[in-house]
Amino acid sequence: AIFNLTTKYKADKFSKKLNLGVGAYRTAESQPYVLSVVKKAEVIILKQSEDKEYLPIEGYEPFLKAAPALVFGADSPAIEENRVCAVQSIGGTGAVRLAAEFICEQLPSGTAIYIPSPTWGNHKKVMKHAGVPCFDYRYYDNDTNEMNITGLLEDIRKAPRRSVILLHACAHNPTGLDPTAEQWQMIADCIKGKDHLPFFDFAYQGFASGNM
Repeated sequence: AIFNLTTKYKADKFSKKLNLGVGAYRTAESQPYVLSVVKKAEVIILKQSEDKEYLPIEGYEPFLKAAPALVFGADSPAIEENRVCAVQSIGGTGAVRLAAEFICEQLPSGTAIYIPSPTWGNHKKVMKHAGVPCFDYRYYDNDTNEMNITGLLEDIRKAPRRSVILLHACAHNPTGLDPTAEQWQMIADCIKGKDHLPFFDFAYQGFASGNM
């Protein structure tokens, strides 16, 4: 649906149109904006002139070390105690598919995943194609344009023990509405109380706050 929306956007002749369908930075002229840090990184990579050998199955080792440090913090006890492992995927959709495979192969048969309503359109499709039972939990209240924290907690509590709960780490897609620090604590307590497995989708870290 999102790609169909982009096609319609490009075909629209309205001069003041805005494309809000894709999570990407835009210039004032609605053109794709490449962050300066990305341009600098590209120059560094080109200067290194590394070979084009196949990567190890788990991925590029420097990336596998840098990503957990970004997510958990370089001084995280989990990293220091060697309780974190990482694999590299082909983009965000590939990562979600790998997570679905993990659920199917490593968790008890029939383990379900609960995803927010609404969420990114491919979450449910990827899980269903992988054979993971998928259900919604309440997230956004259309009447108040606020987060339905009461409904969210009720649905998580009702989910069978040891279910998987998908959460958007930040810049919730598509609402952009994130829990407050207090609400995050409530969600964490609720998930821990039911022995659920939290699954964080980190698609847009830094987009909402500008702070990684």
